[in-house]
Amino acid sequence: MPADRVHQDGRTDDSEDGLPDVPTLDVDMAAHVVMERATFPPSRPSLALAAGRRFVAERAPILRSSFGSAILLGLRFVQARLISVWGLIVAAALCPPSVFAAFAVFSAAANFVSTASLLRLEAVFFRSNDAARLGLAFRLAAAVGTAFLGLTVLVLIGLALTGWVAPAVAFFFFVSLAARSVLRLIWAEATAEGDFRAIGNSNVVQAVVQPVIMLVLIGLFGPKALALFMADAGGHVLATLYLLRRRHAALRPLVQQRLWNSGSLIAAAWRWRDAPRALLPSALLAYGFSIAPILALPYASNALLAAHVALAMRLLEMPSQMFGTVSTPLVLNGLRSYVGKRRRFWIRLMTLGLIAAAGALFAAVGLGAHVADSFIEGTKWAGVGAVIAIMSLFYGGITLVGPLQEVATLSRQLAWQVLINAVSLLALIGVMRWYGALTPALLYAVGAVSIARTLAYVVFIWRHLGEAEDSARWDFAVSGAKS
Repeated sequence: MPADRVHQDGRTDDSEDGLPDVPTLDVDMAAHVVMERATFPPSRPSLALAAGRRFVAERAPILRSSFGSAILLGLRFVQARLISVWGLIVAAALCPPSVFAAFAVFSAAANFVSTASLLRLEAVFFRSNDAARLGLAFRLAAAVGTAFLGLTVLVLIGLALTGWVAPAVAFFFFVSLAARSVLRLIWAEATAEGDFRAIGNSNVVQAVVQPVIMLVLIGLFGPKALALFMADAGGHVLATLYLLRRRHAALRPLVQQRLWNSGSLIAAAWRWRDAPRALLPSALLAYGFSIAPILALPYASNALLAAHVALAMRLLEMPSQMFGTVSTPLVLNGLRSYVGKRRRFWIRLMTLGLIAAAGALFAAVGLGAHVADSFIEGTKWAGVGAVIAIMSLFYGGITLVGPLQEVATLSRQLAWQVLINAVSLLALIGVMRWYGALTPALLYAVGAVSIARTLAYVVFIWRHLGEAEDSARWDFAVSGAKS
């Protein structure tokens, strides 16, 4: 019972000294209990056990919900990949290897540029549970993305006029880039709000329509690279339209006209300047690391091995995207629910779980590729299974770094993340120049560099993420930004 309540209840009209008329025994007992709890809390196992039970009881619904969301999102993405894999197999049978190599470069370039389209401002979405801050960050990211796409149009027009890029390729590249940028923005918002069903369904939509569009275009125009470019753009556009329709009720309050204030956007851009200054270079270096083998394919002397590597990387993107699409939203959404030591414990536990899951996934992929190689003996794709098995080392590393890189944005040591990616990319380029030709030995060396980079990330997160216990307050120094 609070002291003012005791004093109020114990006061009587005929009390001469004005002191509360309460039993002395009750006061002594209350003082004893208070002193005992203040002095000996760590030495009371019963109290610690009760606190642990309360913590588990409070978190059990959240854990069950997260586990259910993980299963749902995983099943949705597996469903999407299973739907799309048949189209990829049929296209591989219809298209020559050079077409696949060209499409791999197109897709990698579109993904690389889309990484920079929002200047990594979507990372701010996961800093706290503040709805006003989420809305301000969303509007800033949308404004930056619009300006970025406007500049991209000018660059593509210049490249088309000078003959560096065919006008049709430039057009479909822009369409694919714009759709990817909008998907990145809305996926981040849906992840922050925990709408994993929308994320999973959008992947299913793309997986259903893109292979169909691809096969129709191949039938109309023949097995040409432009048909694959058009199918890529169409699949991403339809997935974007579905996601906009699904999330329009949640997005409408974030983009109301009265909330668009140039002063607040400029202030937020200044206070969140560390996102493009530190997180964007790190993300670009990381993606450059992941696509470096693809960009080297046009210069390979062994055209058949280059085609095998291009197809292997295209096939390995499926488990890689599945792992990232399932794990990253759940990890980031879960981190918003924890602070302090609980967040540190969750991050370390999550890191161990991700390592085990990624290792098991790509070990199974490598083993399955070796087995499948015997079924395509004598065809133009004979030997691609061995290439897939070797490239599983490389993709296992970059797949695990995906969610770890997002978690590392919570650290104050952002320069270390940039340094890890820069050194890894330089090491990868150095290894490729050392070998000088595309060989299986080079693929093994590339895989070793990828694993070393992953271990550097694990050590970084294990040692430095405790420094971000107050990241909700730090939040890129956003406390002064108002919506």
